[in-house]
Amino acid sequence: MYQGIRISGFGGQGVISAGVLLAQAGMMEGKEVSFFPSYGAEMRGGTANCSVVIASEEITTPIVSEPDTVMVLNEPSLAKFEPAVKPGGLLIVNSSLVNSRPSRKDIKVLFVPCNEIAGELGNAKVMNMVALGAFAAATGAISVDAIANALPKVYKKLKPEVIALNVKALRRGAEIKF
Repeated sequence: MYQGIRISGFGGQGVISAGVLLAQAGMMEGKEVSFFPSYGAEMRGGTANCSVVIASEEITTPIVSEPDTVMVLNEPSLAKFEPAVKPGGLLIVNSSLVNSRPSRKDIKVLFVPCNEIAGELGNAKVMNMVALGAFAAATGAISVDAIANALPKVYKKLKPEVIALNVKALRRGAEIKF
């Protein structure tokens, strides 16, 4: 099993945090992982993306040039990263903020209203957890439970009720189907 993932959006959407969380969850499941962040000079509001690899075998490079899955959390990320998805791969689109529709016919597309679900849960900051839940359910590369169990390890200062809200967001995202 090898899953190369690219997550992209605005700084402040939790792109890098989501990547760190995926990598931690993979380690906790005994998998090989790599994490490679990339962001511009302006952290909040600028473009941020990261690559994560989750594999059952040794990872030879953290660079993910042709990802199996791309999660785009904002409009500019769709234009930039849709072309990179491996043929037959998965594109997860935050349909709350991305109005354009992907043009490729050789990939699967999952539309997830991340911001809307986060709003329903009462905290816009959990929108990245909604996307991660959708990713886990759609790919099987990592379990929702593994991500949930990694939350207190990655976010050590979060109160238990905030961890619980993030887990609720993960589970809501996992309910989204094609």
